Amino acid sequence: MVTSGSAASARSWAHAVVTGGAGFVGSHLCSSLLARGATVTCVDDFCTGTPENVAHLKGRTGFTLLRRDVTEPFDVERPADLVLHFASPASPADYLRLPLHTLETGSLGTRNALALARRHGARFVLASTSEAYGDPQQHPQNERYWGNVNPVGPRSVYDEAKRFGEALTIAEAGSNGTDAAVVRLFNTYGPRMRGHDGRAVPTFIRQALAGEPLTVTGDGTQTRSLAYIDDTVRGILAMAASDLRGPVNIGNADEITMLDLAHKIIQLAGSRSTVEFIGRPTDDPAVRCPDITLARGKLQWAPAVSADEGLARTIEWFRARAAA
Repeated sequence: MVTSGSAASARSWAHAVVTGGAGFVGSHLCSSLLARGATVTCVDDFCTGTPENVAHLKGRTGFTLLRRDVTEPFDVERPADLVLHFASPASPADYLRLPLHTLETGSLGTRNALALARRHGARFVLASTSEAYGDPQQHPQNERYWGNVNPVGPRSVYDEAKRFGEALTIAEAGSNGTDAAVVRLFNTYGPRMRGHDGRAVPTFIRQALAGEPLTVTGDGTQTRSLAYIDDTVRGILAMAASDLRGPVNIGNADEITMLDLAHKIIQLAGSRSTVEFIGRPTDDPAVRCPDITLARGKLQWAPAVSADEGLARTIEWFRARAAA
């Protein structure tokens, strides 16, 4: 682990650049930064993000939407003091459909986003992932664990892109003095997820609201730890405001099996759906739970939204979209 530095400082930002800013997490970051008084440039190529995710921000003073593929060098018109690199296909359905683009975004895209931060003297935060731990043999996972990753399996295009991005970020900080950091995000959910992106929460909610069987892979005993988007955004911005290099886990330490999650969503949605078991994907992790001791101690951050509250909000967002 290469974490260095101290707890969150009193940093604020005049102009933030968010790559992947029209994606699920990125769009919430754009909203939160604008609410904090920053101007924001949202950079996205819309390979998985959508203009709809930031439609509520268009026309607002201080918001700019820039269509760019970050695998090509890019710049912004005015000085930036924060660069959040969140561009990447992130769901299995997306990175299996776009394997080369995923690898290029994690490598070339990270290099270009780091170059932007270096030119502007900006703080840089890389969105890495719990997938860096692979199918972990340590549980829960802390930042000192090196992981158990299949480098040539079907998930490797995402896992290895993020692991390379981490290595590049740490090397950039050490070699060029760029103020760079790495956060490892665990499973995050909330409004603006796509119902067909292949991840468990939106899939189960979509199925429950349609009265379809909820498709649980394997026997449903595999676990995940789910953080509501508002908590994840707070953690990311706390990391940005600190002088830590990382990596630092940002996630919810409350663990749930996929079968229990399916039943919880059926109950919260008031659905009559049943559960249907289907085949489990190759290299699907058996467990996934963050040790967030570092984030608690160094960032004074911890999740605040319960699973019931967060899932209820997300279900209502999906329900309202279906009724629109």
